[in-house]
Amino acid sequence: MPQHQDQEAEANAPSGRRRVALYCRGVTEARWFALTVLAVILGNAVLLGLETYSGLAQEWHGWLRLAEHACLAAFTVEIVLRMAAYADRPRGFWKDPWNVFDLAVVLCAFAPVVRENTTVLRLLRLARVLRTARFLPQLRIVLVAVGRSLPGTLSFLLVGALLLYMYAMVGWVFFGRHDPEHYGSVGRAVLTLFLLMTLDGIGDAVRAGLEISRWSLLYYASYVLLASFVLVNVLIGVVLTSLEEAKGMDEEGEPPRARRRTPRPQDEELLLHRIEVARRALDDLERDIARPTDSAPLRVGQREGHLPSLEGRT
Repeated sequence: MPQHQDQEAEANAPSGRRRVALYCRGVTEARWFALTVLAVILGNAVLLGLETYSGLAQEWHGWLRLAEHACLAAFTVEIVLRMAAYADRPRGFWKDPWNVFDLAVVLCAFAPVVRENTTVLRLLRLARVLRTARFLPQLRIVLVAVGRSLPGTLSFLLVGALLLYMYAMVGWVFFGRHDPEHYGSVGRAVLTLFLLMTLDGIGDAVRAGLEISRWSLLYYASYVLLASFVLVNVLIGVVLTSLEEAKGMDEEGEPPRARRRTPRPQDEELLLHRIEVARRALDDLERDIARPTDSAPLRVGQREGHLPSLEGRT
């Protein structure tokens, strides 16, 4: 239904708007346009990095500000062209999340509150770097996969928090008096176990635990098995599943011409063979038509003479 409505809106749009939309669409879908915008985004990221050097920022302050205004002007022209590309069907512009994100980033740069706040302005300029995902399909798939994996990740974080709290309480009970630096409180125990989740320093922790009790080996072994292997593998599974879903969504969202199958050499040879056979058949047909006929067509009377008489049968 939405695609049908877009087609009706495009058909009912005035000819002038349709011509503008077709022209702007041709510009925005051109390869040179995408490469230019990508270069501007990367240039904006380089400017952000240069401003972190205080000496360079003070010496080249004027030029850096000029380059920032040039980048903002380029992004403004880009979003205007993208909006004009949907002049014949305005609703289609808002159906693309990247269009909404780009428009929000550009409009916020002109807001007085944002321009007066240096920190917010820098964060906004940093958000422009994320726009590179629009021109890099693989990066776009990864970002979509990360977004789709958030519900599963939240469940993973809840299970991990419960596991950390349970083992932290057990560690405080058994090691709190002997090792107050790491297990003196629940907070310290949680921090210690969180760092041990990466297996960094696990050898020192096991040796210190063995000096207290031999049962500490079971404590650390079970924790490493659950936290570092089971939970991490579950998280990897959630992310991989979301990545496959994001790939499927990206393939469904591609235009038909982008999904068109590349012809194989065998198919090309078969097509050429069929064309050659059809060409020979046409040549034979032309020769048969041009050849003079040996026998003239029968007259009407002659044809009637060969027909059996109905009166003789009666």
